[in-house]
Amino acid sequence: MHSAKLTMSKFLPLFFVVFGLPVMVFSQENSPYSRYGLGDLTPNHNIFTRGMGGISAGVFDYMSNYQGLSGANFTNPATLGNINTTVFDLGAEADIRTLKSANPVKKFTSANSFFSYLNLAFPIASAKMKKKDINWGLSFGLKPVTKINYKIQKDARLNNIDSLSTLYEGSGGTNQAYIGTGMKIKHFSFGVNAGYMFGNKDYSTRLIFINDTVAYAKSNTANQTHFGGFFINGGMQYEAILNKDKKNEFPKILRFGIYGNLQQKLKATRDDTKETFSYDANGATYRVDSVYDQKDIKGTIEYPSNFGAGFSYQDEHWLFGADFEMTKWANYRYYGQPDLVQNNWVVRVGGQYYPAKQNTPVKNYFSFVRYRAGFYYGPDYIKTNSSRPDYGFTLGTGMPLTSLQRLSYTTEYVMLNTALEVGGRGDKQNNIRENTVRFSIGISMNARWFRKLKYD
Repeated sequence: MHSAKLTMSKFLPLFFVVFGLPVMVFSQENSPYSRYGLGDLTPNHNIFTRGMGGISAGVFDYMSNYQGLSGANFTNPATLGNINTTVFDLGAEADIRTLKSANPVKKFTSANSFFSYLNLAFPIASAKMKKKDINWGLSFGLKPVTKINYKIQKDARLNNIDSLSTLYEGSGGTNQAYIGTGMKIKHFSFGVNAGYMFGNKDYSTRLIFINDTVAYAKSNTANQTHFGGFFINGGMQYEAILNKDKKNEFPKILRFGIYGNLQQKLKATRDDTKETFSYDANGATYRVDSVYDQKDIKGTIEYPSNFGAGFSYQDEHWLFGADFEMTKWANYRYYGQPDLVQNNWVVRVGGQYYPAKQNTPVKNYFSFVRYRAGFYYGPDYIKTNSSRPDYGFTLGTGMPLTSLQRLSYTTEYVMLNTALEVGGRGDKQNNIRENTVRFSIGISMNARWFRKLKYD
């Protein structure tokens, strides 16, 4: 008789290698929207749920018990109470962003690639707990939360003075390193994620007067902020089995879920600089004179609360659901000051179709592929003179990489998840419109990738 146990030595080298991915990813993103708050928000979902519009509150792919897990749903940590196999989940994405302005008529396109997340989840429930219909899971990982990356030049003619060139530039972002746990007691699940949220935001504004006879000094106003703090969020799920009296059928499950986090304070340290500068022969800047320079200014950043609720229905072939999410961005503060952000909400709707039946021949590979689609819609959290929509349509797949012939005698399973998102934000009234085409890819590895066999 075979049994299995976790062996840390097998996956720790891979874990630390992959943790280096954020250093190796490449980006040329140039989004003016990343100027506000702590930056442009990254999708807070794994690739599995991104293909379905990002629905997460009531989603757990129970088909994992039969065909392998599509990936741990870290948006709602209550799903960790359903984990029955060890899951290593890794995601990355690439996007093409197009900025269009109506006045003046301009167009800018950038291509970017990013590390999406790294997550490891595994069951820790004892045999006694399982006999009482109690399951317990644990996870830890790393994921980005926001990105700041823009470089915008504005040229203007000042009345009765000279021409002025202004260069706005910013970089940075926010990340989370977390550990989560979730427990399921019969049909009720609950869980929490806790960890450390950290990042930086570096802004600068350079002014250059252009004159044929007078040499004006070039000025630079910059601030560099580093911040960090502990965070915690949680979630719950309840599932109702609709055909529990029919023993020979796959379960038909209606699942409800909620998740969210309270407002949190991040400790921050800022360096402020006002200086004149010039360019050397290589085009690099150097300081000519310091006008104002103050370092290590202590303060806090207040990050807003967030709440989401939704449901899903799943049977042997179908999974579909909807979410509603709210974020209190109006409470955001940077050193006590508000920003051009506002409370927002988003509605997400999506689903998945799995064609295979119990007697489907394994040679019919595409019958074992999971097909996903969805959309989301809501007002943008950036505050302008009018309500700007933020919307997107998604498609996705879950493609098994493990040989289908092996599934009858091994629990080892590898899934390739993909998601394609086409979305936009802004409108003609606000002059700048941003369109995004994002392609995401994730690998989920289950069970014996991190186990070794032994004889009892």
